[in-house]
Order: sequence, then structure tokens, then C-alpha cells
Amino acid sequence: MRISKILLGLALLLPVLRGNAQVIVDVKVDSLQLFIGEQTNLTLGVTLGSKQKLQLPTLKKGDQIIPLVEVLNVQRPDTNYMDDGKRMEIIQRYTITAWDSSLYYLPPFEVKVDGKKYASKSLAIKVYTVDVDTLHIDRFYPPNGIMDVPFSWNDWKNVVYSSFLVALLLIICVILYYHIVNGKPIVRIIRRKKVLPPHKVAINEIERIKADRKWANEDSKEYYTLLTDTLRTYIKDRYGFNATEMTSAEIIERLVADNNEEALAELREIFTTADLVKFAKYVTQINENDANLVAALEYVNQTKQEVDPNAKPEPEVIKETDQKRMNQVLAARIVMGVLIVISLCLTCWLIWRTYDILL
Repeated sequence: MRISKILLGLALLLPVLRGNAQVIVDVKVDSLQLFIGEQTNLTLGVTLGSKQKLQLPTLKKGDQIIPLVEVLNVQRPDTNYMDDGKRMEIIQRYTITAWDSSLYYLPPFEVKVDGKKYASKSLAIKVYTVDVDTLHIDRFYPPNGIMDVPFSWNDWKNVVYSSFLVALLLIICVILYYHIVNGKPIVRIIRRKKVLPPHKVAINEIERIKADRKWANEDSKEYYTLLTDTLRTYIKDRYGFNATEMTSAEIIERLVADNNEEALAELREIFTTADLVKFAKYVTQINENDANLVAALEYVNQTKQEVDPNAKPEPEVIKETDQKRMNQVLAARIVMGVLIVISLCLTCWLIWRTYDILL
């Protein structure tokens, strides 16, 4: 009696034990009806224990399952775990096609689990031919030639714009490099300075001497030195010879061809009085000083040369200090390095984008 119960328990437990180790092989196809050359997917699924070893059919691309039924692609197997990892399902997908119209019988797929063979069910697929209108032969056309892909500005515009940008950045880098190597200023500050004509400069200086009366009252020598220096500077700028380094007689001799006798007489009187004061210790009177001052103004007004009011002022270049120059060079090097990095990145992107569009 006890033995029979044990045997009954083993009989009831055996299906469970067999179920845990049961291997299930299933196969299915996405479409059972095809046209010649049409593709479909065939899926092979194997359910087994997670610790069992599986060997799938050794089919590869280009093999034929049966004659005229060809494997076009073999995907990588997918694995799904079940029952808390105790069992797993291996799914293998094949892409197949047939090259003639017929009803094809696909034999069972065989797999090995722990060296033991297991087979799936068999399948059948129906392949149809393509209807051809044999009554209208003129409607048959040869295959189309290879068509050129039409040019699309939307595909290429970013490449073109980026190419111009890269070229511009490289030109800027070359300019910066040229200035750095040759020691030329990166930024040159130029301002247009309005230069007064010689007669206005002389008149302003004479007016200043006139306003400062102490020269006339206290020191006649200093007074006439300022007055004659002003006239010498005016003559130098007006006639273009170095009157500041010449004697009074040499100046008068040079002006004979340019000045009238009245102007020369006034200038000669001023220089004569100035020479007497400076070298002969001649003492002048206040009215004599004033008369010479007026004579100097009259000489300038008689010999002045009017300037075109529409003439543009001459540009004046402001020189840079060494420290400022070094700062500019450092900034130029940094900017040049950044531009080179940007240019390289854009160039890599242009190569990739062009390759992507062409392919």
C-alpha cells in the first residue's frame, strides 16, 4: 500500500518535472502568400531552460531552405527570460523570398538542445507569378536607367554658407598672423586733427603777447624775443625755408622776391629794434613796443595765404605704447587660436555633411 502511494506521487510529479525541462520549437511566417521576388519574415522560436544549451540551424545569407526559396538576411537572435529567469525563449528571424511561382513545402526546422534534436512544425507558402499582358507587346519597356539625383539647394545651402565662413575665418587668421610676425599694429588709431594755417597761429601768439603786458613793461629783451620768434615761425611755415636758424638780414634778403616794400619795411623795423634790444642793450619805450606789435600784425595780415575752407584736415596717427602693443599681440594670438579651432570644427562638419549628401 505504501509503495503504491509513492509510485502515484512520482507519477503526478513527473509531468511537472518534465514541464520544467520541456523544449518547445515553433516556427511561423509573416505571409503565406507571396509574389515572385517578394520578401517575408520567417520566425523561429525555441523555449527551453535557462541553463540548457541551444544550437540553431546553420543558415546564412544566400542559403536556400529548399530549391528556389532563398534566405536574404539573418538577424541576430533575441532572448526573453520567463519564470523568474528559470526558462528562456530564443527568437531567430530570417528574411526569405522565392524565385518562381509554386506551392512550396518548408520542412521542419531542427534545433539541438543539450545535444538532443527537436523539430518544429512544417510550413507551406504559395508564390504567385506577376500577371503579364502578352496581348500588348508594345507596352513592354526595358528597365529604366540610373536616374541622377536632382540638385537640391536646401541640402547644399548650409554647406555653401559654411564654406564661405571657413574661408573668411582663415583670411582673418592670415591677416592676424601677418601683423604679428611683421610687428605691425593690429589696430591703428587715426584721428583727423584740424591744423590752423600759419597766419592764424601767428596772430593768436601775437595776441597772447599783447595780453601779457609784463613783457613790455619789465623785460623788453624777452618781449622782442617772443615777438621775433613768432614771426620767424610764421615765415618758416608760410614760405618754406628755415627762418628760425637764419639772421635777420638773411631773412629779409630771402623775402625780397616774395614781399612788397611796405611789408619788408615793417619787418625790417621790427628785426632792427629787436637786434638793438638783444645785443646793444637798447631800451625801448612802451609806445614803441606797441607800434612794433601792431607792425607785426600788419605784416602777417599782408602776407597771409588763405586756406581752402573745404580742405580736409590731415590725419594724425596715434602711436601705441609698448604695453598696449603687447596686449594687442596677446589678444590677436588668442583670437587667432579660437578662429583656427572653429575653422577645423567647421571643416570636419563640412566633410561629413558632403559625404552624407553624396551618399
